[in-house]
Amino acid sequence: MKGKPGEMAMSMSILVTVLALVVVAGISGCAAESVQALEGEDDGREITLQKGQTVTIKLEGNPTTGYSWEVVETEGAILQQVGEPEFEAESDLLGAPGTQTLRFEAVETGQMELKLVYQRPWETDVEPVETFTVQVTVQ
Repeated sequence: MKGKPGEMAMSMSILVTVLALVVVAGISGCAAESVQALEGEDDGREITLQKGQTVTIKLEGNPTTGYSWEVVETEGAILQQVGEPEFEAESDLLGAPGTQTLRFEAVETGQMELKLVYQRPWETDVEPVETFTVQVTVQ
């Protein structure tokens, strides 16, 4: 490279920035592949995950009414819930509905039915308002 020292430094700075962006884009692409996202319209689907992969499920809800999405316990679970469910309201209005997000990591190989129910936790003798089910295979 010929040129003044300041121009060379600027060229190197631009090159380093471009390379950093390429690396970040590559890492982001890999991360996106390790997460599978499902929504309400995916009810009843069959999915396949690799061990260590995460599935994120986003469902409409409104915890201010007392209702929330919960996992129906199953024996021999091949998925493990990651963290607590998160809620994002549609607006800043008090009591606004929104989206509840649950995350699960594939921890064992096998097959299972992941069933979520939308209910008030204290109403044990009442049928859930909604259910969400997905057949999961972990390889």
